[in-house]
Amino acid sequence: MRLSLLRPVIDRPGPWATVYADIQHGTEDVEKEQELLASATTAQLFALGADEATCGAVHEALIAPRRVEPGVHTGRVLFAADGVVVLDTPLPGPPATPFAAWGPVPRVTPLLAAVGDDPVCLVVRLDRTGADLSVLGAPATEEDAGRATGAERPAHRTTAADRSERHVRTPAESTREQTAGEIADATREAFESSGAEAIVLIGEARERHLVHERLPEPLRAVTYESEHGARAPGAEHDLVERDIAQVRAIQEREHEVAVTDRFRTGDRPGGQRARRAASGIPELVEAAREHRIDTLLVGTHGADVARQVWVGPGVDQLAVRGTELVGLGEDHPACARADDALVRSAAASGAEIVVIRDPERAPEGGLGAILRRTEEAPPG
Repeated sequence: MRLSLLRPVIDRPGPWATVYADIQHGTEDVEKEQELLASATTAQLFALGADEATCGAVHEALIAPRRVEPGVHTGRVLFAADGVVVLDTPLPGPPATPFAAWGPVPRVTPLLAAVGDDPVCLVVRLDRTGADLSVLGAPATEEDAGRATGAERPAHRTTAADRSERHVRTPAESTREQTAGEIADATREAFESSGAEAIVLIGEARERHLVHERLPEPLRAVTYESEHGARAPGAEHDLVERDIAQVRAIQEREHEVAVTDRFRTGDRPGGQRARRAASGIPELVEAAREHRIDTLLVGTHGADVARQVWVGPGVDQLAVRGTELVGLGEDHPACARADDALVRSAAASGAEIVVIRDPERAPEGGLGAILRRTEEAPPG
């Protein structure tokens, strides 16, 4: 799970107002619908103890005009503290359960579950003359990743700094195979520099296959070909989008299987070897507090997910009992859900967060962690 979007929320102390809003954009009286939603939401937050300034900021954000087609059913999540909306982001669809909450820790776990693992995908739209490369990260975001272009001029080699546009290194009579090799080189470079986890080739079958077979073996294993679309981005847009979504879903599922397999292997005591996994709230809280979590597994259900733990304003201030925090110098510990408290602490230490959707693969209780080796130090 990529957590850069949540960094402002993770690093800032609360208390927090969290709103998961179900937005239905009707064809008439949209402003009235927004006002009713904003008023009901802020009234609920105020009843939960939120301060007036934070309630006002949430109200203003919910009534702000949005460019959305009439009749579209969407969702939004807002995180606000100290009279400021720190994060206001759309959801892929309506929230599973709309709600408003006020507490010491932001309710980020439902957002992670809605967004998913969100694997980065490198899309290569190609033809016999070259290719356009782009990187798909979070939903609805696409960034240019350069081009590979067949040119009718003598060969030349580009510098490392000139990766935004590549040219074939042969004369004008270059064959398709030579152009395909250049596209494969550009694809490899973009894959390595972008942190992508999958590649999708779009274009005519002949060109797709030529590029595919020229990629290094590790990249071929994560490369898929779409039978739809062409180099022009608008060609068969819906079908191409469907194919890309399927590739990202496959990558997410495979990542979930790999992570849960690692967790199960590390959770087995092995003679003198230290366990590489933790489960149960006491073990997880201790590991989070000591920055020993490498990967936090969060199931969508389980007895431990909604269990209450004690927290302070700092990301390392969490405990099973409130008296523990008092002993550590926090005079006003507060209760928070275990999943959100552990996500906040683990993310702050650079850990990966993986939502486990398959209940058969989720840790017992719904929460678990793969631990860092003793010699590993957390980032920062």
